[in-house]
Amino acid sequence: MSFRERVELVKPISHHLNKNLIGIEREGLRVAKDGGIAQSAHPKSLGCPLTHVNITTDFSEALIEIVTDPNDDIDGALEQLKILQAFVIQNLENEEYFWHNSMPCVIRGETNIPIANYGKSNRGMMKTVYRRGLAERYGAIMQTIAGIHFNYSFSQNFWSAYHEANQSKKTLRDFVDAGYIGTARNLVRYGWIVTYLFGASPAICRSFLKGYLAHHLEDFDVTTLYDPLATSLRMGDIGYQNLKEDEAGVKANYNSLSHYIASLNLAMNTTHKDFDEIGMKRGKDYIQLNNKILQIENEYYASVRPKPKNISGQKPLDLLEKNGIEYIELRSLDINPLTQLGIDKEQILFLESFILYCLLELSPPISTIEQYEIDQNNQKVAHSGRDSNLLLKRGNDNISLKDFGKEISIGIIESSKILSQEHHNAVGKIIERFDHPEMTPSGQILKIMMQKDQGFFEFTKDKSDEIMKSLKEFKISNQDLENLTKQSDLSFAAQKQIESEDKISFGEYLKDYFSK
Repeated sequence: MSFRERVELVKPISHHLNKNLIGIEREGLRVAKDGGIAQSAHPKSLGCPLTHVNITTDFSEALIEIVTDPNDDIDGALEQLKILQAFVIQNLENEEYFWHNSMPCVIRGETNIPIANYGKSNRGMMKTVYRRGLAERYGAIMQTIAGIHFNYSFSQNFWSAYHEANQSKKTLRDFVDAGYIGTARNLVRYGWIVTYLFGASPAICRSFLKGYLAHHLEDFDVTTLYDPLATSLRMGDIGYQNLKEDEAGVKANYNSLSHYIASLNLAMNTTHKDFDEIGMKRGKDYIQLNNKILQIENEYYASVRPKPKNISGQKPLDLLEKNGIEYIELRSLDINPLTQLGIDKEQILFLESFILYCLLELSPPISTIEQYEIDQNNQKVAHSGRDSNLLLKRGNDNISLKDFGKEISIGIIESSKILSQEHHNAVGKIIERFDHPEMTPSGQILKIMMQKDQGFFEFTKDKSDEIMKSLKEFKISNQDLENLTKQSDLSFAAQKQIESEDKISFGEYLKDYFSK
C-alpha cells in the first residue's frame, strides 16, 4: 500500500489521533558557581532519584533528568515540564545553576564528574555500578552530554481502527508491533532531518576535548571549539557513540521486533576483550556489571528506541518480547538554549507530524549498505548540515540536503494536515529552514555568539541565567508545590522500603538478574 493510500485510509479515523500520548525527558547539569560540574549530592528537596517518578538523575549525581507524565495534550506536557523545571531550579543549593545546553560546562577532568548514587539497595547499586561501567568503558566526560528524549505513542483506539481499516489478518498486537517498528525504521532512515532542523550544539567548551580526543574542530576563541557549519556536535563523532559496539560488529536491527531483540541480546551475551580486561571489581567495589559488549540494553546508544511498558525489576527486552511495543522514544533532540524549556510547542507539533509520516510512509527493511549510508548522512548533517552544497545519499543517488529535505517534507505536510491546522502551520514554518540554514537553532546560536563576541561558556551562562531568572520568578501553585513536596517525601519512603526488602548480597542479585 502506498503512502497516499494510507493517508486516505487514516483520514476517516483521524479523530483517534487526538488521544496520542507524548512524554518529555529533559536532562540538565547542575553547575557550581565557579562554572564546573557541581560536586554536591542531589538536593534532598528534589526527592530520591531511585524512586521519584518525575525527577531523577542520569549518569552523574549532577546530571538531573526531568520526566513528564504521558499526556494527550502538548500544552499540558509543556506546562508540567515548566513546573518541574521551575521546582528543580527553585530548589538548587549553594548558588548552583541549571546548565541550559546539551554540551557540558567547564570540565576539570574525569575525576571531577561524580557518578550518580542511588543508595545501598541492590536495585540502587545496580544503577550505580552500571554507570561506573560506562565511565570505565567510554570515559566519564562523554556521559555529561545532555539531551531531550521525546516519547510518543498512538492511542489504542487509533490502532484498533487502523487495524480494521487495513483489514489486516495479523493479531492486533502483531499489527501494532509491526507499525511501531516500521515507524522506528523510518525515524532511523530520515533521522538526519531532526538533527538539521533542531540541532543546537555547533560549539563546545575546549575543556570537553582537552587531552581526550583527536578532532577536526576549529578555534572560535581561546575557550571554544566549533564547526562553522555544524548543526549538532552532540550527534556527531565527538558525541555519545558506541564505538566499541561498532568495532565488535553489533548494530541494532530494526527490521522486525524479533530482529531488534535478538541483535541487542547478542551484544548482551557476547564477551568483549577490552571489557573483560577491565575486570568486575576494583578491590571490593564492583566497577561494571559484566564483561559483555553491552552491560544492559540501555548501554546501546540509539537515536530511536522501541519501548515496552515499564515494569520494575524486569528487563526491557523481555518486556518487549512478552508484551510488545508501548511507545517510541526519539533520543536525537538537543536542548535548545534559545527556548525556555529546551523544547517548545512548535517543535513538538512538527515531531508529531514527522512521526505520523514515518508510520504512513513505506518502510522497507534496512540493509547493511543502507545502514552505512544512514550513518554517513547523520555524520555529515551533524558536522556540516548548514553547508548549502552538502550532498547526502539516497539509494544509489547523491542528493542535496535541501532537495532531500523538501522531498520528505511533502509527506510530512500531508501528515500534518491529518492532525490539525496548528500542526500544518508549524510544519510549514519549520521547513523554511531547508531554504534558510541561518534560521536553524545552530545557525542562530552561532550568529548570537559572533555578534556578542561570546564563547560557548559565556553564551550558555547568559542563557542559563536568563532561564534561571524567569523560572525562579515562576509561581508554582500551592497545589502543585504540595504535590511535588509530597512526592519527594514518598520517594524516600519508597527507597527505604526497597532497601529493607533486600535478602541477598549484591553479587547474588546480579547473578540472579542475568540468569533469568
